[in-house]
Amino acid sequence: MAVNFLSACLLKRFCFKSRFILVIPIVINVGFLLWFKYLNFVISNVNMFFGSSFPLKSMILPLGISFYTFQQIAYIVSVGRGEIDKLSFLDYLVYILFFPKLVMGPIVDPIDFIAQINDDSRKKSNATNLAVGAKLFSLGLMKKVMLADTFARGANWIYNNLPSVTAADCILLIIFYTFEIYFDFSGYSDMAVGVASMINIDLPMNFDSPYKAVSIRDFWKRWHISLTKFLTKYIYIPLGGSRKGTAFTYINTMIVFLISGLWHGANWTFILWGLLHGLLSCFDRAFEKAEDKIFKPVRWLLTMIWVSVLWLLFSAESVTQWLMILRKAISIRSLTISDGLIDTFSIVERTFIYDILHMRSLSNSIRGLNMLLFMLIAAVVCLIPQNNFRNKEKFGVFSMIGASVCFVWGVLCLGSESVFVYFGF
Repeated sequence: MAVNFLSACLLKRFCFKSRFILVIPIVINVGFLLWFKYLNFVISNVNMFFGSSFPLKSMILPLGISFYTFQQIAYIVSVGRGEIDKLSFLDYLVYILFFPKLVMGPIVDPIDFIAQINDDSRKKSNATNLAVGAKLFSLGLMKKVMLADTFARGANWIYNNLPSVTAADCILLIIFYTFEIYFDFSGYSDMAVGVASMINIDLPMNFDSPYKAVSIRDFWKRWHISLTKFLTKYIYIPLGGSRKGTAFTYINTMIVFLISGLWHGANWTFILWGLLHGLLSCFDRAFEKAEDKIFKPVRWLLTMIWVSVLWLLFSAESVTQWLMILRKAISIRSLTISDGLIDTFSIVERTFIYDILHMRSLSNSIRGLNMLLFMLIAAVVCLIPQNNFRNKEKFGVFSMIGASVCFVWGVLCLGSESVFVYFGF
């Protein structure tokens, strides 16, 4: 941080004319990211391809390094472009270390954020913002501890019993992880935006109902929006964007998605994930007019299949394991769902809820009812209502009662450690 702010001061001093001063801190930031996140990946691949035996480095990946590295770069570039008029070390510290977004975003534009923290009108208590924040935080907490963590238990059970699971289990793994990663990350984003709102800071929307997307390009306008905007502003557009012809547009798109894949983690699974998303995005661009003529539900279904199959790369240990799971799922040799998998959805609250809803007899007669209900609720939340962010200022008796129930229920669910998926990225 000291190097970055000193570099920003030098950029300001030399009237933004020195590209060398701009490049140095960017190289240092990226260098730290490469060292901590990718050094062992490079060493292991060199050993594998060349038969060498270089020892792996013993290191611990700093939490949130990918996110605050991008924030550092955004600040330096904004200063280099003359977009930040007044340099303040305190403003810079708050921008980087603002705790709700520190480890998992959303990635915030420095100009907008610094303007907010210097706005005197925001330094007074605001009842509306407190209510908005409490509502968003409660809904995000419920997404994480009830939906994401429950689907995570199912996905983890399948991975722990991979040699013996059925084709149906593998199909469910794809569905479970698709729900898990969305509710986990969007739940965090809702909580981050909610906490920030309570202290009168507006963080940007990071998810806009991504599972309603009808194409891969549409999906990336809805998923992790702050990362998409960052990569577009600082990589895609400087490379030329779509201004240099069709061929360069496709090349630039592939570069951006390759960087996105590498940014998520040091594994060939992430690289393949980025490349495949890039190819599908190029395909969408090339055949956009033809796709518009296809029945929209069909487009949605195909998009969901592609997105879900590629999400599996995030959870798989290797490309080989990913292909093995897909082969087992496609084979459809056994559509029996394992008892152990069904048991992972037996939450403690089920008896209490079934008694209130008079569903005790139904639960005894339908095998896997808990799992079916979780999948149904997850699908409804993903596909029917607007994103929590868009509804954040809509207050009603039922919405506030619902938020209160979510908060209390969410806190009661915190009986053990609950790890976020993106902490690994």
